[in-house]
Amino acid sequence: MPTQVKALAAPDSTAQFSRTVITRRDPGPDEVVIAIKYAGICHSDIHTARGEWAGTEYPLVPGHEIAGIVTEAGPEVTKYRVGDRVGVGCFVDACGRCAHCLAGEENSCLDKTIWTYNDRGRDGQPTYGGYSEQIVVRQDYVLRIPDSIPLDRAAPLLCAGITPYSPLVRHGAGPGKRVAIVGLGGLGHMGVQLAHAMGADVSVLSRTLAKRDEGLALGADHYHATSDPATFKDLNWAFDLIVSTVSDDLDVDAYVRLLKLGGALVFVGLPPDKQSFRIGELCGGHKTISGSNIGGIGATQEMLDFCAAHGIAAQIELITADQVTATYDRVVAGDVRFRAVIDIATL
Repeated sequence: MPTQVKALAAPDSTAQFSRTVITRRDPGPDEVVIAIKYAGICHSDIHTARGEWAGTEYPLVPGHEIAGIVTEAGPEVTKYRVGDRVGVGCFVDACGRCAHCLAGEENSCLDKTIWTYNDRGRDGQPTYGGYSEQIVVRQDYVLRIPDSIPLDRAAPLLCAGITPYSPLVRHGAGPGKRVAIVGLGGLGHMGVQLAHAMGADVSVLSRTLAKRDEGLALGADHYHATSDPATFKDLNWAFDLIVSTVSDDLDVDAYVRLLKLGGALVFVGLPPDKQSFRIGELCGGHKTISGSNIGGIGATQEMLDFCAAHGIAAQIELITADQVTATYDRVVAGDVRFRAVIDIATL
């Protein structure tokens, strides 16, 4: 029989969260039931819950940074057993057969990626995310969390970790490369740790120097204030790779001018407005602008294992279910160091 579980839902775009009960299906033959222990708060949760992106279906149960324990496994499950420490990220299903899925990019499935929340599953029912006690997921879309990473600090890795990891790997961040991370928030603080562990020379580009000590402690070699016009003069032609993690509009041309010959500016944050730039700024130095969207299952597991090998985890503030509504405002204000994580036991 389907199971009734506690959850936290936004009834409308005011995003005033309240406790509710949702239905989770019985596990299929290749599915596992996960008791959710912790769920991170991503800025995407906020955009969706507040109706800032089109297509929000209410009531909304967000959460795609999920860490928990397997409590039940279907008869065809071979990858996990009851008691395993696992995670679920931004999507819970894909076709598994298209060219993108076969290339390990299930997050860009040509048929349909099924997102962890605010979507419809194969059964036609709404998908509900990690602000809840339980979730049922096919084994192929579940990640194994290494024992060395505490579950509460592992939860944000399922989005805030894989999001910067993907472009860093794709663009060869490592020894001899100069990498800049724009913003030191939930995504940015992970980008700094990952790029440092890969061996790159790491700079943070932030509006002010307010988080300088924290950035250096996380592994940054340099920290620059973008509110200072001298920054853009002094760092002209400085970086092989710039990863923008912020949700604010940027002067794209100014950042492109910071790239070395053949350098790349990659957006992983999602500004609300259209961004403009001059083609000439790209052509003059064989530079590129691109975007990156999380990563596939294989890359996400690789990231988790990399974090375990290098002692990396998210820096978090653990909050209760009663604090979620207020914490949304704190996230937007940049007042969280550096990822808020809900203790699901408080539902």
